[in-house]
Amino acid sequence: MALSWNEIKDRAVKFSKEWKDTTNEEADAKPFLDAFFDVFGITRKKIGTFEHRVKKLSDAGFLF
Repeated sequence: MALSWNEIKDRAVKFSKEWKDTTNEEADAKPFLDAFFDVFGITRKKIGTFEHRVKKLSDAGFLF
């Protein structure tokens, strides 16, 4: 079921209050994104992945 604009607004206000004092980006990155997507009624599984590891040049067959 789609969320109404009022429900999204209420969730967004709650989200902003819960996360306003967050200071550890590395530890809170994934929970933050999960909570943010939840504002709109979206789960991480619907989106798939939103981070990919960076390949090292040494893994790509380049030698410097």
